[in-house]
Amino acid sequence: MKKKVIVIGAGVAGLASAIRLQHAGFQVEIHEKEAIAGGKMHRIEKDGFQFDLGPTIVMMPELYREIFELVGRDPDDYILMERLDPMYSVFFGSGKKGYHEVSSDLVQLMKSFEHASEKDAEGFLKYLQLIYERFLVAKNHFLQRPFRKKMDFYNPSTLYQALKLKTFDSADNFISKYVKNEQLKQMISFQTLYIGVSPYNGPSLYSMIPMIEFFYGVWFIKGGMYTMAKSMEQLFLELGGKISYQSTVEEILIENHVAKGIKVKRKDIYSDYVLCNADFPYALKHLVTDKKSKGKYTDEKIGKMDYSCSCFILYLGMNRKIEEFNTAHSFFFGDDLKENLEDIFAGKKLNNPSFYAYNASKLDPTLAPEGKDGLYILVPVSDLSTAKYEWTEETITYYRSQVLNTLSQVEGLEEIEADIISESYMTPIDFREKFNAYNGACFGLRPTLTQSNHLRPQSKAQACDNLYFTGSSTHPGAGVPIVLLSAKIATEELILDDSVSNKSKQPVHIAGGVVNEGS
Repeated sequence: MKKKVIVIGAGVAGLASAIRLQHAGFQVEIHEKEAIAGGKMHRIEKDGFQFDLGPTIVMMPELYREIFELVGRDPDDYILMERLDPMYSVFFGSGKKGYHEVSSDLVQLMKSFEHASEKDAEGFLKYLQLIYERFLVAKNHFLQRPFRKKMDFYNPSTLYQALKLKTFDSADNFISKYVKNEQLKQMISFQTLYIGVSPYNGPSLYSMIPMIEFFYGVWFIKGGMYTMAKSMEQLFLELGGKISYQSTVEEILIENHVAKGIKVKRKDIYSDYVLCNADFPYALKHLVTDKKSKGKYTDEKIGKMDYSCSCFILYLGMNRKIEEFNTAHSFFFGDDLKENLEDIFAGKKLNNPSFYAYNASKLDPTLAPEGKDGLYILVPVSDLSTAKYEWTEETITYYRSQVLNTLSQVEGLEEIEADIISESYMTPIDFREKFNAYNGACFGLRPTLTQSNHLRPQSKAQACDNLYFTGSSTHPGAGVPIVLLSAKIATEELILDDSVSNKSKQPVHIAGGVVNEGS
């Protein structure tokens, strides 16, 4: 008889974990509080426009494809990808102080750097070499392995590799050693915001994110990012898995420090294992009610941990095609990016905020009505525990006006507000209420030095058996590709424990009879 695994949440890591476990021979059942799959990889549909709710940039496509290849399927039958070049555009001061299109073609990229300074071009190549070396160390020794015990990290071999990462500098300081031009430097450091941390105080290792873009490119999935979520849902169901939607988990059932199942609508549902894709801080505080099974992650500790930034996102249906953007992905940097990012993590309301604009219908016209475009605009803002202001209609109007004022300074977009025919938005409160993102922090726990690798929550619960965690607040961290790795780690941990459990129960033949090994 197959052992049963309950997966809490049909987010990216929950779906990927469920597929892996179903393929490994378990009976897997997902319980999801929303009506559709995807978690923050959700979709908003309004007035004929379709928007990805959260993640939009596809990096490391091999990790997206891996989940389909694992079970013998052709990824192209599920997720059609195309590589983008240029990858994105960067506007400085609405383009009036500078505009760059960033290519992953090294020839074109070098031309951009040489145009600014041959010295910066030389420094850029040095940065690429050094961060690539650190990337290989991280990939081979840290990102794809668990740290269940202290000795998994605190041993001579791992400590030697950790020293190679040289993580004690910030991403900005590291890049500044090699690139002096401020605009070029910002172009290859802001990507740490993809995981919710500022390049000015985030560990230098995370400057590997732009390196991954430059070496491996940025991709687009036809139909938008939500296609990935729908395709994983489809694959899981094809494998025989079960999903219960609008099924809000109220509690993880724990007896004698062993997870036994979940409680939904006051009904106990039992299983052999529980794998939780709900945001780790939320889960420990609200779903694990047995205090001893929380281990070191008490409610007090959860409250004191550092959280990533949050997001304010506008979804704008436009009454025409937006030809003023040459690329689907565009980044707008305010007059003082450093001050802007410092204010986010200081809880201040932003003046002239930097933001990201995405026009998916430029790549796939089916995502908007004919002759129209949908603009997704994301403003990084403070998480709810840090913000020194409330999210009211006045706050929403303030940020909306700031964004539209910046866009209206782009040639051809002077009357952009008049072109808006459909509008919706997400605030940090929405991320907290809809997706249980603790403090509305879209990227979970901030990846500081004291909240990374072995110091980040691990897949295997430390104080409770048969309970596992996955998602952006667990090791190895946030971002869709990295979250897919967290699913791989969590399922491998569960399968390992199950194999050990099975082995301990195997009958051992001895003279005169049969006993269970380990009894």
